[in-house]
Amino acid sequence: MTNIDMLQHVELIPDQISKSLVSGKKLMIKFGADPSAEDLHLGHCVVLFQLRKLQAMGHHVQFIIGDFTAKIGDPTGKNETRKPLSDQEIKKNAKTYQDQVFKILDPSKTTVYYNSEWLDKLTSSDMIQLLAKYNVARMLERDDFEKRYKQGQSIGIHEFLYPLLQGYDSVILKNDLEIGGTDQKFNLLVGRHLQREYSTGAEQAIMTMPILEGTDGVKKMSKSLQNHIAINENHKDMFGKIMSIPDELLCNYLSLLTDISQKDIAAFEIEMKEGTLNPRDLKETLGKKVVSQFHSQALADDAANHFKLLFKKKIIPDDLPELTAKENQRIMDIVVDKKIISSKKEFLRLISQGAVSINNNKILDGQFTIQDKETILKIGKRKLYKIILKT
Repeated sequence: MTNIDMLQHVELIPDQISKSLVSGKKLMIKFGADPSAEDLHLGHCVVLFQLRKLQAMGHHVQFIIGDFTAKIGDPTGKNETRKPLSDQEIKKNAKTYQDQVFKILDPSKTTVYYNSEWLDKLTSSDMIQLLAKYNVARMLERDDFEKRYKQGQSIGIHEFLYPLLQGYDSVILKNDLEIGGTDQKFNLLVGRHLQREYSTGAEQAIMTMPILEGTDGVKKMSKSLQNHIAINENHKDMFGKIMSIPDELLCNYLSLLTDISQKDIAAFEIEMKEGTLNPRDLKETLGKKVVSQFHSQALADDAANHFKLLFKKKIIPDDLPELTAKENQRIMDIVVDKKIISSKKEFLRLISQGAVSINNNKILDGQFTIQDKETILKIGKRKLYKIILKT
């Protein structure tokens, strides 16, 4: 991949930083993620893949796990105040983030920080000094705050703190560049502003990357919206979810998640419009590339074969994951106990949508119990299980 290809999806402020990126000079590049959920997903990978390319060019990544800022919750794109996470939830999620990020980044060119290291040490005087570096009028220029203010929706004072604390991370690290999604542009610019206010030296440049839409094809990928593909998913589920994305997202996914050239992607787009290329075949290419990234090529091929058996030939594979059940045990209790579904409420919602079937028959009652020696349970389009009755 050429340096031009590497920078074609990004917005850089100031433009001149592009020369430094390709000059051979080592830059310190900051990227932060709040451990607000257990899993990183493909939406995070748009930035992480870019960071890996930058590491290959000799730059160093400062990866911040926002264990302090997670207590506030990033208000970006939110139309209401986030519910705070407990310290226990944050600690658990933070551990998984550090484990997952090195599936992509080079550990030898990455330093991991927790921003509680310095934010916990801020005194009341320090916090007042930080707040004095910005004003309410400029904060309300932020798109989501402006919308909520005009619509009379609540904005917590602590939410104004979030971009300032994220920016303060840049004051501490004195990084040369900060990278994030386009929805993070305001926060990244605050970091640039605070470095100037605290006289840390040169202001950080910023790089913003496009947002990856979720599997619904409408909103950005998010675990809270249940439209995400987690990088810790098993290979079959990951492949199946990729095969389910709307056709119109294909070229964007290929562009942001693979090393396929823009020239080839443009040609694919033309061929799909002309009807000479089936989008399903292109999704299979995408699925194999993504699955091999987080698993292996062998498991990517296995996932593709599993999908063909399941959905094209409508054959139920012999290697379905097995669940055991007692006679007259409710399906709802089984799937929640095995953590297949997060809660009984979520399972009942899936039933109401017709997304749960037993032996190819949709069930409409959350009290449905197991009677047969072997039962095939299907949840949604991709989750299949064999339930074995233990007498």
